[in-house]
Amino acid sequence: MSRTVSDSDRCPCTSGESFGECCGPLLAGTRRAATAQALMRSRFTAFAVGDAAYLLASWHPATRPRELDLDESLDWYRLDIHAAGGGTPFEKTGEVTFTAHYRVDGERAKLREHSRFERVDGEWKYLDAL
Repeated sequence: MSRTVSDSDRCPCTSGESFGECCGPLLAGTRRAATAQALMRSRFTAFAVGDAAYLLASWHPATRPRELDLDESLDWYRLDIHAAGGGTPFEKTGEVTFTAHYRVDGERAKLREHSRFERVDGEWKYLDAL
């Protein structure tokens, strides 16, 4: 289920910041993710708002699918970051372990993943899940 978020709304990534201060500029293309964790948060937000174009653009070229059809029946509502390794502004690779919570057909569900990220031309990209 895609939704509209204004800059003053709380960011869907549950960082505690407003969308306009957190993931909004990344999705709009006016700021790059400084860390792998920031990219992870912005990708969760893209799932929450239904922004398939951002998801594809932030995917590593070696593993990016040709197209992405988002399941509109999923309502992504909370992200819990459990661990992050590497992925700082001074590194080339990083990993983030997280749980993404969603609702489907009124039932709560979750996805736990350990994701890998890599810098490509100075930008963080989602590589794959371990």
